[in-house]
Amino acid sequence: MVPYRLLDMAGDALGLLTALGVERAHVVGASMGGMIAQVMALSCPERVLTLTYMMSSTGESEYGQSSPEAQTVLFSPKPADREGYVAAAERELVWASKRYGDAAMLRELAAASYDRAYYPGGIGRQLGAMILSGPRADALRELRVPTLVIHGLDDTLIDPSGGKRTAELVPGAELLLVPDMGHDRPRELWPELIDALVTHTG
Repeated sequence: MVPYRLLDMAGDALGLLTALGVERAHVVGASMGGMIAQVMALSCPERVLTLTYMMSSTGESEYGQSSPEAQTVLFSPKPADREGYVAAAERELVWASKRYGDAAMLRELAAASYDRAYYPGGIGRQLGAMILSGPRADALRELRVPTLVIHGLDDTLIDPSGGKRTAELVPGAELLLVPDMGHDRPRELWPELIDALVTHTG
């Protein structure tokens, strides 16, 4: 199976915009999606009006590290049957908001994900894409797209140092560190996140 990189997925997203007739867009990405959004802005800055980058990192090994507990959950095999897959989603509370983490919501999202497209090999390939793509620090220093970095202070999957490092590298980037937010977007924090997005893209 041919490996792919973040650049391939960024190309897919840009290709979709082209197919939809969208020349420029406000690009928002979370987690690995944040890395893809970064690469979109780095490879085709003329097509990115603004970049919003949530709970992600720069690809540098010394920033945004997972806690041992989060790594255990991340690398644990997921059950193949739907019932087991949905039940196992509760383990992801380890990187969720400590205040607002919701096991029922995690199960609901897992069920929707399983029903939409269950492909267990995908997670490993995505992790491989992140590793193969390497660090982006030097390129980020040259980025000239208006950038907002959002990171939850409860995030144990990608430590907040990942977001802080991105904001440090990108010229003029704004950094929003959100208390009570983990590697998730709790409904209770939506007003704060939406206000930040509207202000940044407006």
